[in-house]
Amino acid sequence: MLREIITGRIRDSGPMPFKEFMAEALYHPEYGYYMSKETMPFGREGDFFTASHLHAAFGAAIGRQIEQMWTLMGKPAPFHIIEFGPGRALMASDMLKYLAGTEFFNTISYVIIERNQWQRQRQRAMLMPFSENKITWAASVNELPPACTQVSGCILSNELLDAFPVHLVQMENGKLREVWVSAEGDNLKEILVEPSKEILEYVEEFKIDVLRDTATPFNSVIPAKAGIQSSYRTEINLAVRDWLKDCSAILREGFILTIDYGFPAWQYYQPGRCRGTLLCYHRHKTSENTYENIGQQDITAHVNFSALANWGLGFTPVGYTAQGTFLCSLGIDELLSKIPMDADYQFEAAKIKRLLVPEGMGQSHKVMIQYKGAAANIPNLKGFTIRNQLRELD
Repeated sequence: MLREIITGRIRDSGPMPFKEFMAEALYHPEYGYYMSKETMPFGREGDFFTASHLHAAFGAAIGRQIEQMWTLMGKPAPFHIIEFGPGRALMASDMLKYLAGTEFFNTISYVIIERNQWQRQRQRAMLMPFSENKITWAASVNELPPACTQVSGCILSNELLDAFPVHLVQMENGKLREVWVSAEGDNLKEILVEPSKEILEYVEEFKIDVLRDTATPFNSVIPAKAGIQSSYRTEINLAVRDWLKDCSAILREGFILTIDYGFPAWQYYQPGRCRGTLLCYHRHKTSENTYENIGQQDITAHVNFSALANWGLGFTPVGYTAQGTFLCSLGIDELLSKIPMDADYQFEAAKIKRLLVPEGMGQSHKVMIQYKGAAANIPNLKGFTIRNQLRELD
């Protein structure tokens, strides 16, 4: 159905940028992957896992970090935790369970921004143990009640930015082009067009040499060898900037805590990463074909954390590190002793290991925190005590 809607729109209005195709595939009001009633993307029965599905210690560790933020800010009340797109709300549930009974818990106003009305129903069921006045839901930033804007607190996201629609660009014979989507009958096909001014400005801002126009073909600039092709394709996520504007409008003082998979710009746009990072997830299998299973598969691209830092809009980067390092800095080993364990210890250990080790989410997923406020000095946060790689974002 969604394929027919997209091809019909192209026939009526002409080709669309890949970004618009991705937005339709993921967020079409009725048939988009993240909007459908039927879509259950998370967990064993869905298409992929996030860290919160592996162990309750993950949410507890995030809660411990946010509690320190509250203390450093002088213990404001209320303290708003605003989470974008929490999926099944496992992280929220585990965090609130860990914090229950603390002084901090009594000040928390938890706000969930979730587009999908069916997902909101599932989240309400997950968070049933907590009082209704503790948690507020909104479909978008524009629908937040006045009491949830210009507040003190922490904006939280886990694997959110990777699902923002991206511009797809390609170097072909030394020229930068943007990928648009056209149609022949019911079949979608790609065409290459001149890039927009915004894309060219992005290339210059992050000094991306592999995307700069050259007088000679790309394969003459970079010698052909294993892993490098004669054309170079990658993604540019400009939607992050709009999201940061929303964050700035919500938060008067506080932090943005972002967890996602990605790289600094210099690592993202390496010559050897010639196919970019765009991937599809369907029933725990990956594919690079974005034009199949439209509306029934996730489409993601890694995050350029340098862009997140550069476009802070009043937020100053505090720290950036791998997820495993972040969790160890917060004492996840100590937290485990406070959380009820499954009887199968080896099974529990395997799940925790996936959160921490480089072969799992420990290295692929990064944590970045930004701060906006009146503090004279940038706060020192527990999550970065072992290692802070903020300089790598330059």
